Amino acid sequence: MAINEIFKSVIALDEAQTADLVQAELDHGTDIMTVLNEGLIAAMDEVGKRYSQGVFFVPEMLMAAQAMKRGVSVLRPHLAGTGARPKGTIVIGTVKGDQHDIGKNLVAMMLECSGFKVINLGVDVDTGKFLTAARTNNVDIVAMSALLTTTMSAMEATISKVKIEGSNLKTMVGGAPLTQAFADKIGADGYSPDAPGAVAVARRLVAKGAL
Repeated sequence: MAINEIFKSVIALDEAQTADLVQAELDHGTDIMTVLNEGLIAAMDEVGKRYSQGVFFVPEMLMAAQAMKRGVSVLRPHLAGTGARPKGTIVIGTVKGDQHDIGKNLVAMMLECSGFKVINLGVDVDTGKFLTAARTNNVDIVAMSALLTTTMSAMEATISKVKIEGSNLKTMVGGAPLTQAFADKIGADGYSPDAPGAVAVARRLVAKGAL
């Protein structure tokens, strides 16, 4: 059995096979972190690349994420003993006045599959709820989504409050009507137009915050 088979089963969007292959590697005595990083997380990085290339689309990303999560569910009882920590903690939500959550949920799933701890606050999230979640969960990044142009201003209000909270807390934004120029204007630390890009931005912000 090889780690590459786990990688390929995630790419093939096969939940059951992914779980079976992960269990087989555990039974074989393969290092847990090797299974996680080289089998599961590496596969989701490849999924992100294929999405960017136009080979995969949103349905494939969702199915790959589900396959990866099935594999992680097999690993989870064993991860505590390794002392492994999440790559960072992110609170994510759709801003006040906006009920759209498909894109936001896809970003949350991709972040989880890439090793982050994600606290998903849902939709219609006001500034106070973002800040409370950030304070109580030792969050690294506050991530906000908006699909309506009328709710984009809520992001700026939240970012202003986050900056008051502390210099180590980063913000990232995304959503169909947003642009890099808008993200820069409202003072966001990161912006991405899609879920794979959000993972790359989150990795960069967490690494920057650790310096």
